[in-house]
Amino acid sequence: MTVFTSTSPEATIRIGEKIARNLREGTVITLTGPLGCGKTVLVKGIGKGLNIDEEITSPSFTIISNYHGDKELYHIDLYRINHPDEFEQLGLEDILYSGAITVIEWGEKAAGLLPEETITINFKIERDQKRIISITEMSN
Repeated sequence: MTVFTSTSPEATIRIGEKIARNLREGTVITLTGPLGCGKTVLVKGIGKGLNIDEEITSPSFTIISNYHGDKELYHIDLYRINHPDEFEQLGLEDILYSGAITVIEWGEKAAGLLPEETITINFKIERDQKRIISITEMSN
């Protein structure tokens, strides 16, 4: 397990950039943690690390956003998904095996459908508003 501490959105972006340096095509990452903990901010950093010029925004209403930089990135937000069947109906499983890097907010909602090598990044908010960001490999 790798653990980072973030004290600001800018620090979270820098952590995302560090993570991006080690990502291979086809990597799937899930982001877990409470609302407002910095999941989308981390994805902005990953995008920056992948040299994506477009502004990365939360796909809460679109569910899926696709970006192109050094590598292709899918940013998926499952917050509004209530049942794993919806995940399959959206065709998101095809994205997981497309060869692109896929980052899924609220990915625990699709845990049984994710590849065995999925990486989980968990956010915890401390009392002083700093974020503890823990990275672990996950198996289904």
